[in-house]
Amino acid sequence: MPSRERVESLIALVVQGKYVEAIQEFYTEDASMQENQEPPRKGLQVLVAGEEKALAMFKEIRTLAAKSFLIDGDRVAINWLFELVAHDGRSFQQDEIAYQLWRGDKISEEQFYYDPGQRKLA
Repeated sequence: MPSRERVESLIALVVQGKYVEAIQEFYTEDASMQENQEPPRKGLQVLVAGEEKALAMFKEIRTLAAKSFLIDGDRVAINWLFELVAHDGRSFQQDEIAYQLWRGDKISEEQFYYDPGQRKLA
């Protein structure tokens, strides 16, 4: 079960834009990530590679806020707000919930919930 301080440390790293580092530090070797109802990606190296690929798709990804978070035993939910900027300068904001299962002080499963309709460049 994660402590409040541990979850706040994860949030701080993500707010700093250290997305790959957050995965490396806060996820188990066999962790999985899932976008909405898509098939999950599994394994730490797969998650790191997926994050690096996502970062390369955009000029910049900024974490605007962790609007709130909840901890219930080994379950954590974080409401993130991101701004994603394309290479041509257009951008969109994504408001999402990350629902996590923690094993000890690391995330073993994570599913993201968001409206794909937000992902329109303006």
